[in-house]
Amino acid sequence: MSKPQLYAFDFDGVLCDSALETSLTAWRAARDYLWPKMPEHIPPDVIEQFKYVRPALETGYESILIVRLLFEGIDADTLLNEFQHHIEGLIKRDRLDTEKLKQQFGSTRDEWLKRDLPEWLKMNPLFSGVQAKLASINIDYCFIVTTKQERFVEQILSANKIPFPKEQIFGLDRKLSKQQVLRQLQQKYPDHPFVFLEDRLPTLINVMNDRDLTKIQLVLANWGYNTTEDRQQAASNQIKQINLHQFQDL
Repeated sequence: MSKPQLYAFDFDGVLCDSALETSLTAWRAARDYLWPKMPEHIPPDVIEQFKYVRPALETGYESILIVRLLFEGIDADTLLNEFQHHIEGLIKRDRLDTEKLKQQFGSTRDEWLKRDLPEWLKMNPLFSGVQAKLASINIDYCFIVTTKQERFVEQILSANKIPFPKEQIFGLDRKLSKQQVLRQLQQKYPDHPFVFLEDRLPTLINVMNDRDLTKIQLVLANWGYNTTEDRQQAASNQIKQINLHQFQDL
């Protein structure tokens, strides 16, 4: 008798379209904590540029640095293609601390939730079909593996009436890489067919190159935060790609 399918889903860019909310939270955090002379409201062109650069972002706090760099006038293409160079340069130039940036980003989100939860939830819609998919699978074998803080994932799922166990959400709070989480799950559920659905190609490449994780089926969510070049590279690495319609049949 075959064992149940094991699913590990990224959250932002796979289950939830959080790009707009992330840019707004980042701007508020940048202005409130670091650069008070920035305008009160984020310019519309910065929001659009942020969405363009979003595929390069790995952890939420980096969005604070993205909006600052875009506000300072860096070209979006340049930032997307030389992401780490410019992010690290801003951290060094302004003597920023990444742990404080994480706290500031989370605190800004917490304040927004307390001030206007319905507005915040509206800015974090689930992608089409996500509710139906999560309702159709055995939730006991479904996990969320994300760099988002867990309390925000829980809030969004709860608001969408998705009864997801807290202990099956592996977020930023656990201070584990996605590879470490996948390794733990694989050890806990040996011999289960295992699918990892992620929208960020570098993450999938890292898992693909991990000798301990070769049995996991890697899938790129092409509706998420990735570029045409990412999708072409995924194809050259023989990483399966699916669209939202195919997500239902995964």
